[in-house]
Amino acid sequence: MENNKRRDLYLKIRVNQEELDYIDCKFRESGMKSRSDFVRAMIYQGYIVKFSEFELKELIRLARNISGNINQIAVRANSGGGVYVDDIAEIRKGVDQLWQPLRYFQSQLMSLHR
Repeated sequence: MENNKRRDLYLKIRVNQEELDYIDCKFRESGMKSRSDFVRAMIYQGYIVKFSEFELKELIRLARNISGNINQIAVRANSGGGVYVDDIAEIRKGVDQLWQPLRYFQSQLMSLHR
């Protein structure tokens, strides 16, 4: 190993027991041979992905609305009622509203692949 490639400096960080357990768990799952190699890999190749909690809650709300609408239609259909064009249109509208942010999230995640 070249002189300038020697690893003779230490990086010290403070963590609590829960954080250390989590790091060790991720390290074991990685299959890497040393924790130092794992930490270096995470620093150089790892990603921090942050999504807005509000946006995620909105996606969940939209999905619940769609599932509620589908459930109402199913109950009506099972009790001898009909399925109306307006019902299907409302579900399609909800699905379209849900897919737009999901596609955005997907594009953001896909951009992480080098």
